[in-house]
Amino acid sequence: MSNLRRRFRIAAGSIAPMLFGLGLAAVCLGPLAVRAAEAPARLVGHGGPVHSVFISPDGKFWLSAGFDYSIIRWQIDGETARVGHRFLDHDGAVNDIAATPDGKLAVSASDDFTVGVFDLAANRLVKRLEGHTAKVVDVAISADGGIAASAGWDRTARLWDLEKPAPLAVLDGHRGNVNSVAFSPDGARLYTTGYDGTIRSWRVADGSLVGTVYRYGGPLNVIRVLPGGQRALFGGIGNAGSGFIGVVDLETGELAKLLQPFSRPVLTASIWPRHGLAAAAGSDGVIRVWDLDTWELKYEYEYPYAPIRSLAISADGSVIYYATRIDSIIGWQISPRAAFEPVIGESPRCQRSSEIEDIGERQFVCTCSVCHTISPQGGNRAGPSLYRVFGRKAGSVPGYPYSKALRESTIVWNEETIAQLFDHGPDKVTPGSKMPLQRLKSVEDRDALIAFLKRATREDSGAITGRRGANAARPGEKTLGD
Repeated sequence: MSNLRRRFRIAAGSIAPMLFGLGLAAVCLGPLAVRAAEAPARLVGHGGPVHSVFISPDGKFWLSAGFDYSIIRWQIDGETARVGHRFLDHDGAVNDIAATPDGKLAVSASDDFTVGVFDLAANRLVKRLEGHTAKVVDVAISADGGIAASAGWDRTARLWDLEKPAPLAVLDGHRGNVNSVAFSPDGARLYTTGYDGTIRSWRVADGSLVGTVYRYGGPLNVIRVLPGGQRALFGGIGNAGSGFIGVVDLETGELAKLLQPFSRPVLTASIWPRHGLAAAAGSDGVIRVWDLDTWELKYEYEYPYAPIRSLAISADGSVIYYATRIDSIIGWQISPRAAFEPVIGESPRCQRSSEIEDIGERQFVCTCSVCHTISPQGGNRAGPSLYRVFGRKAGSVPGYPYSKALRESTIVWNEETIAQLFDHGPDKVTPGSKMPLQRLKSVEDRDALIAFLKRATREDSGAITGRRGANAARPGEKTLGD
């Protein structure tokens, strides 16, 4: 029996009552569907929320990128997914990842203001493309694989020749963050959109502005050009914080199709021509999939715990994979559609913290556990393991890619220096480091957190061995340190 089928049977018996208790309709209409082709139900390996997932049309290349500064090239063998290689070359969260059509190069967008170019055969960073002055959130690659585009929160998009270090062109003109970029199928045009609610068209040959294609009344988060290049699917924030999704004619600038709105902002969209499908998802956790020819709604699914950041589809079109605020990628089988669809995954750790009585442990789960583990088996995540942190020199955990600032720091972690991180911020205590700024509500919360860490991270501690919130691993899954 396949692992996924076993999961479904367990879920039908033990999870369904809980779902009904939460008001989530889930009805078993008959025998469980058998997967059309073997594929993993879940990809586990990131040390924090996953921001992007990419699967090549032929299924040979599976990539993901996340909050833990890493990019993973996955090795897929039937229902088994393992980390083939982990790239740790960025100095900030990685927001997007894509690969050239021939699978030779991958291109990434990061919070560290750079675009990464990676050789997938040699498993190495080729170069980091510099020029953006704020985080880079989206990348696209032309159909011939020669040119990449990036969207930045410095109000610019940029065109890059993947053989050269300097940008081909800086596309300046948006009046806010640029959130998304998309090439026309022939590679002659680049379309950009962002916070100012405009869709703009640019000539790839020289980076000149063709014009503003469409003006929308609110921020836009995503644009994807449809086959043929005449229309594009785009989405963002609608009225009263809802999610807008529509189709625009790129030649006339007219709204060609208005699709069913989401209850919260649309964050991502994908076009899968070989399967005749288009999809979008967003902050409400809802995924909708339409027929590309008729725009008939074919499939809908809700992940109730967190926003959906990215979508990808298996080569045979049977499974859609989505990335969200947890540290794994989840598969949703659409063909054949299962009669009962349990929620594979769990709520983000902070949403589970209300059951924890200890104030310090609750602060750790909400503030620290996305980046850090505390058990000897936990390993490194987006941040290094905090196991035995008291008395340890900063920047000294083996295998963690520290910033230069922490590698050269003379700080020794103790109650006083850890308190300073929360009182003054890492930008003051460890300037130049990767650590994000975290805020606590009070000195009492800070002291409770430090007391908890001192108890839970010592070598002889057995206090936190059964808590799913505090330790990263779940039953049957491995963490980065395994």
